[in-house]
Amino acid sequence: MLFMVEMDLSVPLTFDQKEFERLKLTEKNHFQELQRFGKWRHIWRVTGHYANVSIFDVDDNAELHDLLTGLPLYPFMTIKVTPLNRHPSSLHDDDR
Repeated sequence: MLFMVEMDLSVPLTFDQKEFERLKLTEKNHFQELQRFGKWRHIWRVTGHYANVSIFDVDDNAELHDLLTGLPLYPFMTIKVTPLNRHPSSLHDDDR
């Protein structure tokens, strides 16, 4: 199943900066692992925001939920999830 996930990050100004940098590095490593396994297919930065739009390819809602809530920066995120379906006019065979 494909999902478009919009993630907006909001970290309190009072949060420890060293801990935040550690969480960002942990999150980057985790994200890259999910990309290698084909679960996190695409990611784009939203211009002018500490946010991204991503495409996930997972088995079901529960797997997506587990992946998102397992992100180190999850407690600081506002997330919007949109399920996607293949468009019948798409030329790409890997659109599932």
